[in-house]
Amino acid sequence: MITRSVAVTSDVLLRPVAEDDAAALLRAYLRNREHLRRWDPRRDEDFFTPAGQEARLREQVEQREAGRTAPFVLAHGDEIVGAVTLSNVVRGPLQSANLGYWIDLGHVGRGLASAAVTLVCRAADQQLGLHRLEAGAATDNPGSQRVLAKSGFERIGTAPRLLLIDGEWRDHVLFQKILNDRRPA
Repeated sequence: MITRSVAVTSDVLLRPVAEDDAAALLRAYLRNREHLRRWDPRRDEDFFTPAGQEARLREQVEQREAGRTAPFVLAHGDEIVGAVTLSNVVRGPLQSANLGYWIDLGHVGRGLASAAVTLVCRAADQQLGLHRLEAGAATDNPGSQRVLAKSGFERIGTAPRLLLIDGEWRDHVLFQKILNDRRPA
């Protein structure tokens, strides 16, 4: 898996999340609170505290060590400007995971999401040996749908009322990317 920083652009790096990212992630979430509200589940106020981010990061690191998730951040100097996460990693005959991502409002439209998603897909294939990734985008989020299409995902349908986003059950367009047809090791 990606274990060190990888250049996404000349000034943004993709790297594994670390427990000491709590302060930078808190700043990023506070800075993007309104921007992400349309696409995220409702967050309780604890999420927007140092302790909330520290607890969240401890859980992510534990899940990564257990092989159930692969969380990454996009770093611009000392600031975090986005994240890409493989979650719900399933082995056995499925060899699949879910992909999620977000980009700081100040960095939207620069191709960061597409480039970072492409790097994580390559790692999911070559290093994790996964067969398939799935991702969803709200039906009213054409930007995210474009990122997935540009990154080689194909639309496979629409899931009505899939996720509780900002307090409402929202429809999502589902996408998948078949990474390879190798048999599981």
